[in-house]
Amino acid sequence: MRPDVPAVAGVLTAGQVAETAASIAAMQEPDGAIPWTAGQHTDVWNHVEAAMALLVGGQVAAAERAYDWCAATQRPDGSWPMKTVAGRVEDASGESNMTAYLAVGVWHHWLVRRDVGFVRRLWPVVRDGLDWVVARQLGFGGIAWAQEWDGDRPGRLHEEALVAGSSSIYQSLRAGVALAELMDAPQPEWEIAGGRLGHALREHREQFLDKSEFSMDWYYPVLGGAVRDEAGRALIDSRWDDFVEPGLGIRCVLPNPWVTGAETCELVLALDALGDRERALRLLADMQHLRAPDGGYWTGYVFADEAIWPAEHTTYTAAAVVLAADALGHGTPGSDIMRGATLAGHFAELALECGCPSEETSADGVSGDPTHAA
Repeated sequence: MRPDVPAVAGVLTAGQVAETAASIAAMQEPDGAIPWTAGQHTDVWNHVEAAMALLVGGQVAAAERAYDWCAATQRPDGSWPMKTVAGRVEDASGESNMTAYLAVGVWHHWLVRRDVGFVRRLWPVVRDGLDWVVARQLGFGGIAWAQEWDGDRPGRLHEEALVAGSSSIYQSLRAGVALAELMDAPQPEWEIAGGRLGHALREHREQFLDKSEFSMDWYYPVLGGAVRDEAGRALIDSRWDDFVEPGLGIRCVLPNPWVTGAETCELVLALDALGDRERALRLLADMQHLRAPDGGYWTGYVFADEAIWPAEHTTYTAAAVVLAADALGHGTPGSDIMRGATLAGHFAELALECGCPSEETSADGVSGDPTHAA
């Protein structure tokens, strides 16, 4: 076991975290793809998150096979299909937050491994992906969530933006700019897009599709970094009682009596980013009822029926556990990836097209009236 495999005292040992990473590696397909669970589909966002967890858990070769899969399956326009099953495209639509997330994974790999050759090899893949994403920015600053495919070419653009997806893209753009600085290849258009996007997430929540019944719509502006500090704490507190089930985790969707491990661990990461370690530790401990003997994790639990559902171990749930353990355990040099101190700085709010006057943000880049974010 690598010496920096994380542990969280009283919750998870380093050995248990390594077991969880191994459970992800066991479901990796021969071409490097990491499906949601054995036999199901792969999407590039959850695939990259799993690759990050593999690296944290000491599965370096498996992680790098996963990144090779990204390079091998990227389309000429820079995007990836939304769903691939055993090498066959099941849904060819391109989704913007999925396409963007490779930047976070490659920056995370750099933090952990300091392998500049790896970054140089993946840099063109990251660059083409983020160029595709930025080109789909809407007038108010959000990013169109998906584009359909018509045969072998892009089809209709879904000209609506999602809070969770756009929040994840905000983090991806900061990672992308950090990689651009490392590669000495400035990308000013990404910085402008990031400034517009951060502004939209803080000031124009009403312009996004209303998915407020989903917990991801609640905490993702904090997780992605666009809303932090007092505004972030106010946002988390505003719906805590709606989604958090003490002793179990958090609901995925209201009003369903179903807690899910991945969303719970993402909230753990958001709380850690706000410095709220006490609640983060409590939630990570609460969701351990989903742990299986082999180190894998069940997706969720229907507490009204006292039943695990669905009856499958998912790689994305295991990955979220590993990344949460790394953040709270300060295990690897990549443990800051969600807190964001190692990412490029927050973007200035310039060249806005939403009708607001363009002006630079305050020093932390994320200040503002929390009522706009809630």
